[in-house]
Amino acid sequence: MTTKIKNIIEELKTLTLLEAAELVKEIESTFDVDASNAPASSAMMVMPSTGDINTSVDIEEKTDFDIVLEEVPAAKKIAILKVVRSLTGLGLKEAKDLVESAPKALKEGTSKEDAEEIKIKLEEAGAKAVIK
Repeated sequence: MTTKIKNIIEELKTLTLLEAAELVKEIESTFDVDASNAPASSAMMVMPSTGDINTSVDIEEKTDFDIVLEEVPAAKKIAILKVVRSLTGLGLKEAKDLVESAPKALKEGTSKEDAEEIKIKLEEAGAKAVIK
């Protein structure tokens, strides 16, 4: 490899991702080529950075929550059954089976606000509930 090519390679290593994208666009317009049509074997590889690049990581915020009925004290079972029936619309037998099979998911895929309200209602009745 010639010194000229080595220097170009070294310069390319220092580019940020935005600069590299600009470079690709400029090469495409200057040489009238399309980099998106390049075969996979000649695709450009992204080199690991040395920490100079400012990157932002988008963390996806959870929007669906599950309420799990963890514990049902025997003394509070009837009050908890009433709350479970009002929250789920289950019949007496189904609600009783759900309460007795704790830990069990009570509601799945609900919003954070609804999950918090349900948890508060269950805890007021004496149950231990967890939002997952």
